Amino acid sequence: MFWKSRSGVRVWPGRPYPLGATWDGNGVNFALFSANATRVELCLFDSVDSQEESYCVSLREQTDLVWHCFLPDIRPGQLYGYRVHGPYDPQRGHRFNAHKVVLDPYAKAIGRDIRWSDAMFGYRIGDPEQDLSYDTRDNAAHAPLAMVAKPGFRWRSDRPLRTPWHETVIYEAHVRGFTKQHPDVPEHKRGTFAGLASSASIRHLRRLGVTAVELMPVHHRVDDRHLVERGLSNYWGYNTLSFFAPDTRYAATSVSGSVLEFKKMVRRLHRAGLEVILDVVYNHTGEGNHLGPTLSLRGIDNASYYRLTSETGRYYMDYTGCGNTLNMLCPHVLQLIMDSLRYWVQEMHVDGFRFDLASALARELHAVDRLGAFFDIIHQDPVLSQVKLIAEPWDLGEGGYQVGNFPVLWTEWNGRYRDSVRRFWRGDGNAVSEFATRLCGSSDLYEHSGRKPYASINFITSHDGFCLSDLVSYNEKNNHQNGDGNCDGDNHNLSWNCGHEGPTENAEIHELRLRQLRNFFATLMLSQGVPMLCSGDELKHSQQGNNNTYCQDNELNWLNWSPGADEAQMRDFVARVVRLRRQNPVLRRRLFLVGTEVRGSESTDITWFDASGREMQDADWHAPTARVFGERLNGKMLSEFDTRGNAIVGRTLTILYNASTENVRFVLPLVGHAEYWCPILDTSSWLSVRKRIRGGDAVPLVARSILVLELRRIWPAFLANLLLPSRQPAEPPAMPKLHDSDIRPRKSA
Repeated sequence: MFWKSRSGVRVWPGRPYPLGATWDGNGVNFALFSANATRVELCLFDSVDSQEESYCVSLREQTDLVWHCFLPDIRPGQLYGYRVHGPYDPQRGHRFNAHKVVLDPYAKAIGRDIRWSDAMFGYRIGDPEQDLSYDTRDNAAHAPLAMVAKPGFRWRSDRPLRTPWHETVIYEAHVRGFTKQHPDVPEHKRGTFAGLASSASIRHLRRLGVTAVELMPVHHRVDDRHLVERGLSNYWGYNTLSFFAPDTRYAATSVSGSVLEFKKMVRRLHRAGLEVILDVVYNHTGEGNHLGPTLSLRGIDNASYYRLTSETGRYYMDYTGCGNTLNMLCPHVLQLIMDSLRYWVQEMHVDGFRFDLASALARELHAVDRLGAFFDIIHQDPVLSQVKLIAEPWDLGEGGYQVGNFPVLWTEWNGRYRDSVRRFWRGDGNAVSEFATRLCGSSDLYEHSGRKPYASINFITSHDGFCLSDLVSYNEKNNHQNGDGNCDGDNHNLSWNCGHEGPTENAEIHELRLRQLRNFFATLMLSQGVPMLCSGDELKHSQQGNNNTYCQDNELNWLNWSPGADEAQMRDFVARVVRLRRQNPVLRRRLFLVGTEVRGSESTDITWFDASGREMQDADWHAPTARVFGERLNGKMLSEFDTRGNAIVGRTLTILYNASTENVRFVLPLVGHAEYWCPILDTSSWLSVRKRIRGGDAVPLVARSILVLELRRIWPAFLANLLLPSRQPAEPPAMPKLHDSDIRPRKSA
């Protein structure tokens, strides 16, 4: 059975599933969900320059709220959109406007991006009634268009890497910013998927020792009109337009090449042993609030897709700070998200997801429900339950801060880890106790729900906020370039400029900042949990004090790949501490540290002690002046086994922390007659001097530094007295003195 539309195109009934445009080798099936539409038209365009559609096909078939047809004469590469008819009644939540061509939510590829004009809004711009008015201008010449994608790709032997969580080291990166200025990446590939997959990029990632690349949003996004008019863009990409299509701006060849290039990138990264995790934004879309444009979901079925206020359907519930929130109570919205996630795993071979503002996805009515429908569906899904799932455990609504409250299978960005580490190294008082808890994997947050230390994604910096170099160089944000009067971005940064705001030629302050950077990197890799590095931190990249560079597509975000001596040494130092973590099982445990009830027992897996070598007492943890302590991690007490059931035995490490402004002598734990301590990492300098130190000896610990020592054994034992040095403690090295005003951190807010 078939009929011809008025345009002469053959039209068959088609199927309601799968949603979107699906090429089966004989034609294309089109299917679109809309519960409240009265009529749906499929618009076919000849080219990206078309001012109007060439063919308009009315979808006569509707099955279970899905409008559908099959066009046997259509092939991959076809551009299309929809006109959806229905009531325009904002007070009841309906914003249908058939004068507007809207984008298919299931579009697998974008053929034309948005071209801003007043016609892109469903209401009359400037009308006194604002969005209650109705705009009759046609937007066909300006609307974003979907493209029918051709399925299939030669994945060859590509398989999921499934790197265990406790062995994972994440590198958060932006596709464009990572290679935009890389001299070893071919110029036409810089800032693209192909650039990230280049040999130069992979060489850097492998040299660092990371195991996974977490890409900031690669779903096709909207550049807000107000940003475009100011010469800016939504650079970060947290403004999704399509949940299935890769961003065309990251294609090196052509708009149509984005899907193919993304797949090639994943295949190359997998070959290099690197997993690909996507930062995804399912909490809102780029259509904004009630005054936003009509681009896709708003014109297809606004009342179904978005959370609307109970008083009137005119306004949106905004838990995201971006104007709208997707309606997770609607089964078809849940289906859209789940279909998108499965598509990226099964068709694009990604290894996991980091969910932006994940608390918004858990809101059933108003409150955050950790056992909400979204989690239930993912937990029972045989595909999605097997990939890496990372939550950003907060949103902007009431009760949205949910660190530690997500269910099993989920890991979380640990914002409390970030804040605690910053406070400790800034020199704040009353910071030691929580800092030690975060070092041990934050059992207070995750153990009660049955999760393990790797539920904690440890990070000190991310794309949002100060980069690491700025964290030690600025006390105040400097966001004037964004054009919002420096009112955007977080004011609570827990940063410390080390005595001078911004760049300085003061050698003492410069060296202190380098030491603080090394402290942060070392702390991250010495902590239980999963470490996450922010791209560029290893190169001392600076954003000039801007802690909200979401709209800056320029050198503020593009990495500088022509580093000086300090930058090169910092990159090598980061590689060293990552390697140190990989070589020591005690630093990447799968189980929480438990300690022992008997103080000093040799069976304990961790022991804490002060500078005198005395085991820490309860009063020591809560002393306002405490800024120095040590931990001994027993490599013989891992209580863990490999896949064959063999007990894992690691090296025993002692780690000394000094966040004070004074050098101290630190007494090391006692060891056996033929055992000694060997320093393997010292953040007070670029290089660590390896030497033998007896247990019970005092070692110099430089102000604001970390010293890591490894327990080793001399064999045969009778050589111990000949090879070990005397027990006379060495004098601490002389340190350059700073004025108190230079080294005293600002008080915590």
